Amino acid sequence: MTDLLRPREMGQPHTRADGVAKVTGTAAYAYEQKVDNPLYLYPVQATIARGRLTGIDTAAAEACDGVAFVLTHENAARLASNDDLEYWVLQSGDVAYRGQFIGAVVAESFETARHAATLVRVDYAAEPHDVVLRADRDDLYAPDHVNPWYPTDSAQGDVEEAFADAAVTVDQTYTTPTEHHNPMEPHTTVAVWDDDGLTMYDSSQGVHWVKATMVPVFGLDADTLRVVSPYVGGGFGSKGMPHAHNVLAGLAARMAAGRPVKFTLTRQQMFGPAGHRTPTIQHIRLGAGADGRLTAIAHEAVEHTARFKEFAEQTAVATRLMYAAPNRRTTHRLARLDVPVPTWMRAPGETPGMFALEVAMDELAVACGLDPIELRVRNDPERDPESGLPWSSRGLVACLREGARRFGWESRDPTPGVRLRDGWLVGTGVASSTYPAGRLPGSAASIRSGGDGRYEVSIGAADIGTGTWTTLAQIAADALDVPLSAIELRIGDTALPSASVAGGSTGMASWGSTVVAAARAFRERHGVDAPAGAEVTAGMPDNPHEENFAMHAFGAQFAEVRVKADTGEVRVPRMLGVFAAGRIINPTTARSQFIGGMTMGLSMALFEEAVVDPRFGHVVNHDFASYHIAAHADIADIDATWIDEDDPYVNVLGSKGIGEIGIVGAAAAIANATHHATGTRIRDLPITLDKLLR
Repeated sequence: MTDLLRPREMGQPHTRADGVAKVTGTAAYAYEQKVDNPLYLYPVQATIARGRLTGIDTAAAEACDGVAFVLTHENAARLASNDDLEYWVLQSGDVAYRGQFIGAVVAESFETARHAATLVRVDYAAEPHDVVLRADRDDLYAPDHVNPWYPTDSAQGDVEEAFADAAVTVDQTYTTPTEHHNPMEPHTTVAVWDDDGLTMYDSSQGVHWVKATMVPVFGLDADTLRVVSPYVGGGFGSKGMPHAHNVLAGLAARMAAGRPVKFTLTRQQMFGPAGHRTPTIQHIRLGAGADGRLTAIAHEAVEHTARFKEFAEQTAVATRLMYAAPNRRTTHRLARLDVPVPTWMRAPGETPGMFALEVAMDELAVACGLDPIELRVRNDPERDPESGLPWSSRGLVACLREGARRFGWESRDPTPGVRLRDGWLVGTGVASSTYPAGRLPGSAASIRSGGDGRYEVSIGAADIGTGTWTTLAQIAADALDVPLSAIELRIGDTALPSASVAGGSTGMASWGSTVVAAARAFRERHGVDAPAGAEVTAGMPDNPHEENFAMHAFGAQFAEVRVKADTGEVRVPRMLGVFAAGRIINPTTARSQFIGGMTMGLSMALFEEAVVDPRFGHVVNHDFASYHIAAHADIADIDATWIDEDDPYVNVLGSKGIGEIGIVGAAAAIANATHHATGTRIRDLPITLDKLLR
């Protein structure tokens, strides 16, 4: 078993170390980094969805007072690698999607650059485009794998024979729309190109990932690119990898003769080259005996990708492990469309996939005449159905039971559509949550003694609002057996030892394990009375248990929904999430993470939908006025808690990632509660009043 780190500072509800700096405005985000005499970039974007440029007239823009230069494919520096076409920016006149960067105005002020960009005249040779996802397309294909490395398809047993013999079946299609991340801080890069190379102050979930990606694109030596990102105003996956704006800023900085170039996307531009969650069409079939025990599961997912770059979301992968069934099949198929490339969005795969599966499970419970919690308990597998490995820990049943107790589930009348209170139909619903508990390779940490009982801990990790500044310092304190006040943490800079990206709920497990390894190496070499300047650097240690156990976090989502009987208006007055996520490093930041995910799940359930006009290929509702997200008025009594879970196998901390599991299952719980309230089953998100009135 893993030699678990003894907690002292871990588990304590310390307030955020960066909280004061953020609320007083002294935390310098990417755009606020101090640079001398900057220029400002505003992009020119394609207004066709597919084709090529036949002419671009920049004269009027260049004549504006304050314009330094206009950048196009005709004068941009040549990039060194086209291995990834997302980064092949301004290298040709080809247009792959509407909103693609086809130029940029660089000026003395943002306002000047924005105005001058409207004066650039572009001629196109447009080609027919296609932006519509359908399950009956004849050009759907199976990718080699789905994100990040899962097999595209999986099958066990004879699914068709099991369905034919099943006493009870569910056979339905569920859909989720295109969704956009919209973190509070838009994507931003401040690029400075001087004699020493290129520096990027970037809003990023992983500075070392940005560096590793941009070095071959620009043909740089690794030691001539530095990326800095101490504070990030949210990412939800969209900042997990660089995008075209990084390259555009770098190209502009190269032309700017040593002057820094500041580039931040506007809110409207966030609906283009910054990534999105693919829409999905999911066909699910469940077969069960009369007692509700599953005999067959089939989950077929159809989604889109960009024509110029593939991203295959792992929509059906969670179905492979959630419930026991001897006959199972999951598949993924893609359509190449003229759209920007999709990317990670909070719990990619699990979020849309578990919406479909958990609504289907609710339908099966109704068909079997079983309580939805009891149905899930009966189908809880003793081992991972996909790999056959034992669980390192699996707290799903405990979460369901504890959530039922806290939520008052025992008094629930299962009959749908019969509770009318003051004009509102009332219902409750439940859904399961899951997310892998893993680590990513590539991290190292250094520890240096200050000689006064203080220690400097350095690792190129990221805090995207998750609490890394606080929780990683707590881990370091316990690893060195010193109080939290003795730790000075340094993160968010490629000048520091390498760190994996903040993604896949792997950050704290990866970085924390690395810091513990460095601390133990430091103590072994220097003891407890280390002199000033004593230093050790160590990488993330191997975990011998990773090949022997299936490692996942689990949870249960509960929701109460009220639907106005006359208008179909939907409200969610009450939500509860109960999670089993190993050791909780900091209860304060953990609760914030869980509730943030649940809030995003509510937003997914009721509001979020990017509407694409097939005639022009663009997102029509590309702002907060029409792309609705949950606001304070939409959130009432929302609570998150967790069960004590001792998992000695996942890592030396005993922790599992919590950044994403909070969103998984939340939309399904709300959809199931909506059915309980109204008797109407909504299988396509978001749940809007027109669907209920229909």
